[in-house]
Amino acid sequence: MSALTVVVVHPDLLGTYGDGGNGVVLAQRARWRGIETELVDATSDLPLPTGDLYCLGGGEDAAQTASAERLREEGTLERAVGQGAVLLAVCAGYQIVGRSFPAADGRPLSGLGLLDVTTTKGRGRRAVGEILAEPLDEGLPVLTGFENHGGLTTRGPTTAPLARVTAGVGNGDGTEGARSGRVVGTYLHGPVLARNPGFADLLISWATGRVLHALDDAEEAALRKERIAAVRAGRAGGTVRYAPGPS
Repeated sequence: MSALTVVVVHPDLLGTYGDGGNGVVLAQRARWRGIETELVDATSDLPLPTGDLYCLGGGEDAAQTASAERLREEGTLERAVGQGAVLLAVCAGYQIVGRSFPAADGRPLSGLGLLDVTTTKGRGRRAVGEILAEPLDEGLPVLTGFENHGGLTTRGPTTAPLARVTAGVGNGDGTEGARSGRVVGTYLHGPVLARNPGFADLLISWATGRVLHALDDAEEAALRKERIAAVRAGRAGGTVRYAPGPS
């Protein structure tokens, strides 16, 4: 058996923003450290496999609903998380793993309940643009990403925010994402783990129980420096603007 199995959940439905790249980043950073790793693209027409680290991405309304229905019916992801698997859920995936999220017509649909968050449709401008957020624990540096969503996400008492927004919208209340145990949700695309390798390493360490040695992240650091500087200088879409599109 592999030392680490990374599962990208329903890339045929939740692949709008290239978030499947998060699985690639996790697998490669583990392999660079000599950790035997299997990367599985688990399409929605097949049963979800057992894994150590699951990734959900962003998608349009109809695809998001179909993915949620499939995951609820199957129950594999809930069981895996209950047994200690790590889960990273981005945008539509973040909304799916919460208690409820809005359908295209605004009515609430049931999520998986893996995070105590509820998402509703925002009434203002759609959140589209670069986002920066300061993590609230785990010693991570500032998170950089790109958001494109129309949802407002409210946390319940059992779920902490992932970060505090310094540029952009995030959840809509000054915070970004949510975390409970080994389940993390975020609105950051990019893919988020390509832009934030320290975040990727944190998830790998949770999944493997290992203390990871440092890698040469000079290229990743250059990308982060450019993106962060551009947002802070107002040159990279740091101002959120309205745009039509999926949630």
